[in-house]
Amino acid sequence: MSSFYIENFGCRATQADGAAIDRQFRDQGLLRADTPGRAEYVVLNTCAVTASAEQDARAAVRRIRRQNPDCKIVVTGCYAQRAPVEVAALSGVSHVIGNSHKHTLAQIALVGQSEKNIARQGSFVPVAELGATESVAAGEIYVSDIFAHTELLAAPVFDSANERTRPNLKVQDGCNNRCSFCIIPSLRGRSRSLWPDQVVREVNQLVEAGYREVVLSGINLGRWGRDLPSVIVENGVLRSTFENLIRTILDQTSIEKLRISSVEPMDWSDSLIRLVAESPRIAKHAHVPMQSGSDAVLRRMHRKYRPWHYREKIETIRQAMPTAAIGADVMVGFPGETDAEFEETQHMIEDLPFTYLHVFTFSARPGTPAATMPNQVPVNVARERNRVLRELASEKKLEFMRSFVGRELEAITLNVTSEDVDGVSTEALSDNYLKVKLRGRQEPNRWVNTNVVGVDAGQLVASELV
Repeated sequence: MSSFYIENFGCRATQADGAAIDRQFRDQGLLRADTPGRAEYVVLNTCAVTASAEQDARAAVRRIRRQNPDCKIVVTGCYAQRAPVEVAALSGVSHVIGNSHKHTLAQIALVGQSEKNIARQGSFVPVAELGATESVAAGEIYVSDIFAHTELLAAPVFDSANERTRPNLKVQDGCNNRCSFCIIPSLRGRSRSLWPDQVVREVNQLVEAGYREVVLSGINLGRWGRDLPSVIVENGVLRSTFENLIRTILDQTSIEKLRISSVEPMDWSDSLIRLVAESPRIAKHAHVPMQSGSDAVLRRMHRKYRPWHYREKIETIRQAMPTAAIGADVMVGFPGETDAEFEETQHMIEDLPFTYLHVFTFSARPGTPAATMPNQVPVNVARERNRVLRELASEKKLEFMRSFVGRELEAITLNVTSEDVDGVSTEALSDNYLKVKLRGRQEPNRWVNTNVVGVDAGQLVASELV
């Protein structure tokens, strides 16, 4: 029987797409291989958010070509959508299938050579139509205008290490914002939402399968529902908003814990903050992209908020949830970023109650306004700024972790155990997004109350309360 293997690169949304592709292949009767070397079809689900992400994808093609020269390599995802001809020219690539055709990827990949003309009648896009000569590409290209598509791939994602604990469900895709540095809207299309009944059905299936926590994710998650009609209910009209989606999940499923992934600052309404703070079934965790603390930089980025708006949101979240994890994405080295502008970002991070940061160095993406802006920041300067913020983030995270020593903390056990001089321990994740080293061998997928006794190697050390 034929087999397949999927390797995902990049964000949670890409991983969710990979899970949906996995489902497609299994529906076609194929088996999932445990390594790419044993698969007949190897799918590389790529990222294009940075130049290094695309470099990783090219390296993966070469590696798999060496390991398994007889397999069919299918490249999909954002890199495939951005540069299909470039990808198709890589040795060993049999198909390049953009995000525009990802919803039928398995069907396209499995079509036989004798059926190629049938494929041409539907979704096949010849290389010549993309402005390349026939000699450029070896792989077949299936890419079209992403903005013409309304499909949303949805399947829960299971982290291989924590397969039985915390599935990630993508409920939104695409983005209508036009940040000057970001290529993602042109690769994933307009914002589109999974219908609420589909979301509820997926969550209920996960509950029935024994899962206790579900992570909701999307490219611009807070915009969920803006493309859907309002719903007529007994007491009037129910607007399709992210907040109302959460209420629907809480009302119509018995999931023990919902975790919300990244939500843009201006989508953290007071009522959403209050809902997260007051519900024991929602993890106390807010990830709020910041990008910069400089007003001038935010304006060049075409971000829709000012530093004082952002500060107000973070302070409101902290006041409502004193022990919540609060994280942010921060970019350094944006074109024209002066020392003074960077220091504004640094000072804002020092002032605000962040518990962790994702720090990125600006990477010019072809076709974005920022790629051709003047005064590009030298690489060595950007890297030093990155180092400074990472050190600051580490200090703030350690301070936050130490504040829980001697306190009780709820955590879900994961499918990871380790052993050291103190004996066997089980990895867990707290409600507020801290790694916990839980003493003893614990069954995975259990919410437990713990007593924190210390901090070691970036983890809380705790024992279960009985």
